[in-house]
Amino acid sequence: MRYIDPILGWYDANARDLPWRAPGATPWGILVSEIMLQQTPVARVLPVWHAWMARWPTPAALAAEPAGEAVRAWGRLGYPRRALRLHETARAITDGHGGEVPTSHADLLALPGIGAYTAAAVASFAFRQRHAVLDTNVRRVLARLVTGVEHPPKSQTRAEMDLAESLLPADPPTAARWAVATMELGALVCTARSPRCTDCPVLAHCTWHGNGRPAYDGPPRRGQTYAGTDRQCRGRLLAVLREAEGPVEKPALDIVWPDAVQRERALDGLVADGLVDPLEDGRYALPS
Repeated sequence: MRYIDPILGWYDANARDLPWRAPGATPWGILVSEIMLQQTPVARVLPVWHAWMARWPTPAALAAEPAGEAVRAWGRLGYPRRALRLHETARAITDGHGGEVPTSHADLLALPGIGAYTAAAVASFAFRQRHAVLDTNVRRVLARLVTGVEHPPKSQTRAEMDLAESLLPADPPTAARWAVATMELGALVCTARSPRCTDCPVLAHCTWHGNGRPAYDGPPRRGQTYAGTDRQCRGRLLAVLREAEGPVEKPALDIVWPDAVQRERALDGLVADGLVDPLEDGRYALPS
């Protein structure tokens, strides 16, 4: 395939030196990285990943601790429900798979909190299997390179999966390298804004570039706001609980957000999501 060799060669010369790509990276370390990297930049993930792996180098080590410790260690990565799901996954691996991350794609997909993308990524990157791995970066690369549009659809389509599967090299280890190489190309060169087309190893084959880089004409693409949102409020409340050595009184939570209605809504949401435990004495704590 005209795309494969140039992109694999580019990856060999330009890939970032990331710990979850190192030869000694464990399947558990790779799984943790994939969960942490969802909607979160590498620079923010690296220190948390290192701390997490030093404390919990195996699923059993994490499973032995309360879920609240996973939420505490998650820090400010955002979307803290991922910490709870990862704790549930650690327990499922410990109880159902002898403490070893399963090699089967079907078994990975059956783990709590593991969706189609993460199962394919772990099967590919940890076990060198042949799966289409479609994250935002890969979808954008394929949209431009093959389909000729600047951005992929907002939600993944069957046509995108079919295209990705049609491009997979037949050899499983090569397919796994192709998956991470296209992901890296999207992260470093074929970026959402200001793509570095002159550095692209397949520029001559890019349909979007060949068509004059037509502007995106789909539904408006709006960036996510954060300031003043319930998500920011939730983060402030969780920060109080993470930094406390034990349960906290309600006034300690009230003081961090002035809008009482929004604050109570956010706190109720945290309780409903299992991220905060309301205690019988009126105090609040991370989950046990």
